[in-house]
Amino acid sequence: MSRVLSRRRFLGAAAGIVAAAGLGDGFLREPTDIEVTRHDLPVPGLEPRLAGLRLACVTDVHLSHGVSAAARAALAILARERPDVVVLVGDICNQRSDLSDLAVWSRDARGTLATFATLGNWEHDAWIDRVTAERVYGGVGVELLYNSSARVLRGGAELTIVGIDDPVVGKPDVAAAVRGLDAADPAIWIVHAPGYIDGLPRERFPEPAAILTGHTHGGQIRLPFFTPYTPTGSGRFVAGWYRDTLAPLYVSRGIGTVVLPARFCCPPEIPIFTLR
Repeated sequence: MSRVLSRRRFLGAAAGIVAAAGLGDGFLREPTDIEVTRHDLPVPGLEPRLAGLRLACVTDVHLSHGVSAAARAALAILARERPDVVVLVGDICNQRSDLSDLAVWSRDARGTLATFATLGNWEHDAWIDRVTAERVYGGVGVELLYNSSARVLRGGAELTIVGIDDPVVGKPDVAAAVRGLDAADPAIWIVHAPGYIDGLPRERFPEPAAILTGHTHGGQIRLPFFTPYTPTGSGRFVAGWYRDTLAPLYVSRGIGTVVLPARFCCPPEIPIFTLR
């Protein structure tokens, strides 16, 4: 579905809700009122030296024409929390003209040990290709994972982070991403859009400890027990934990907004996972 059609559906579903209630909260407070959610993450085979490692998942910042108040609030949280690892799971910026802001912002978003990024549909739509993203991210100490993996080292122990290209507009290749891994390697996957995971055969790939995703914004504009809209590529997923896929899957509500600069019953989120 084109971005224009997606916007029309989103506007049609959300306009009545936003007009009816919560205008002040939805436009002014909730978009910057980031919730830090905390999760213990069991990792089979984890080296004791990696126990307690903290990983922050940051998605859907949507830098556009500058650094938004929500994006600045996210940096303040990361500076306070000082996670060991930060993963930037796609849709961090919207246009090629935002790349200078992306460099400045992501430089300050880094983890104390390592920082990784993947591409989302907005970067692909903006013709921000692998080479460009590697140059921008690499210049500030962030490693782009494009159907590839990398290892986090602490005290000689290793954790593998697997990054898969965006399934909506990009070219995801899980086989390439996990090449060289076996079932004994503790691993966490990051991929922007969660719907893709439902189509992966469980028996084909080494099972990760978790899969971390974004893309949905948690619905962005919601009512209790009702989510009017999620973007193409979300599948059945909205927000939080899903434990019926090939591995436990977490969908973050993300940081930014699109189309409407508002959130309702859906505050932005930075989930922090503590490895156990």
